[in-house]
Amino acid sequence: MNQDAATLPVVETFHSLQGEGHHSGRSAFFIRLAGCNVGCPWCDTKHSWPVNTHPQRSLRALAADVEQAERNGAAFTVITGGEPLQHNLDGLASALREASSHPLHLETSGVDGLSGDPDWITLSPKPHRPPRQELLSHCDELKVVIHTADDLLFAESMAAAVSKQTVLLLQPGWDSSEGQRLAIDHVQNQPRWRLSLQTHKWLGVR
Repeated sequence: MNQDAATLPVVETFHSLQGEGHHSGRSAFFIRLAGCNVGCPWCDTKHSWPVNTHPQRSLRALAADVEQAERNGAAFTVITGGEPLQHNLDGLASALREASSHPLHLETSGVDGLSGDPDWITLSPKPHRPPRQELLSHCDELKVVIHTADDLLFAESMAAAVSKQTVLLLQPGWDSSEGQRLAIDHVQNQPRWRLSLQTHKWLGVR
């Protein structure tokens, strides 16, 4: 993705609540970009993986959407995917900052280089494609999905590589009773960790 490109492939944009992580429960505007080179089997947005099946939208139009969302009460903008860092986000971030005072949040697996200078980085690393050290060094929250005991070992290895100020979150895989048991037990016994739940799914909101 060229930094000067005027469009990006967009799956959807919507104003809702942040359902996961440190900012859970806050009003947020989401930009879901198309394309993912990670391919997690439990992913709930597999429709976002292909790039060419989703429309290109102009950075100007996306900036206008963010400006409107801010007027409607959104507290920040979340750039998500797919894997958003599959694209260079410098142009998008610049356009959004010109149109709005919104903080820019990024949700990423960390396998691609950082761009866009986000105000908040949620790193959700995957064992089969570990993140770059650059993302581990810069993330504000580390959110690891838990299905098995091996995922806990991976979570601890990732926690050892981030800043002491990084918020540490374990998130049970959706419908994974084993993941829920493991995550709760680990958080109870390891006070640096917190539990993250997909509250938007429980509430039935987008």
